[in-house]
Amino acid sequence: MFKQLTGDIISLFYPRVCLACGNTLFRNEEILCFSCLYHLPKTNFHFEEDNPVARQFWGKINFASAASCYYFTKGSKVQHLIHQLKYKGYKEIGAYIGKLYGPELMKSPGFNSVTSVIPVPLHPRKETKRGFNQAEWFAKGLAASMKIELDRTTLIRATSSETQTRKSRFNRWENVKEIFRVEDIGRQAGKHVLLVDDVITTGSTLEAAGHSLLQIPGIKISVASIACAVR
Repeated sequence: MFKQLTGDIISLFYPRVCLACGNTLFRNEEILCFSCLYHLPKTNFHFEEDNPVARQFWGKINFASAASCYYFTKGSKVQHLIHQLKYKGYKEIGAYIGKLYGPELMKSPGFNSVTSVIPVPLHPRKETKRGFNQAEWFAKGLAASMKIELDRTTLIRATSSETQTRKSRFNRWENVKEIFRVEDIGRQAGKHVLLVDDVITTGSTLEAAGHSLLQIPGIKISVASIACAVR
């Protein structure tokens, strides 16, 4: 009772708000209000082998499966949510969505054999400046809810790169094609891994990371993200 009362008093002066729409959260709500939780635009791509995210990689790299949790559009609640995650320091958004999305992925034949989740890494300087890697927090939630390994050391970002914002697809690829390297090639040999990022636009970063991981003998790679800017 005392803990509940204390929480109510704190909320009076520092109200908890939905990180997608900004409305005040009720006592049993966390990160997202119930309205956003059920109405944010889900893609359900994990149930479609031939989906817009998967098609982005056809003819470029052989990913086993590809999916994204939400549709991303400019000015949307999903864009606001991603902004809060990447630039406002609300890293718990990534873990929360990962915990929601993991059980959904496990229902799909394309993802239920995954044994490890690998986040797209940031360069150490950028991660130090930001304070965290948003893809890693998404990966943490996925690993916990799917009960699989979180692998933060096999894929390394060897060099920094310029921001991808406003670059063409070709320029995005040129910007990232040689920035990753693989450590301990035997660790994921013959396994099915899930490579994850926060948002998929052109897919250039995931493509570059995937090509590095394909050095590993017998590896099978699927990809997923919090949101995607394709329909």
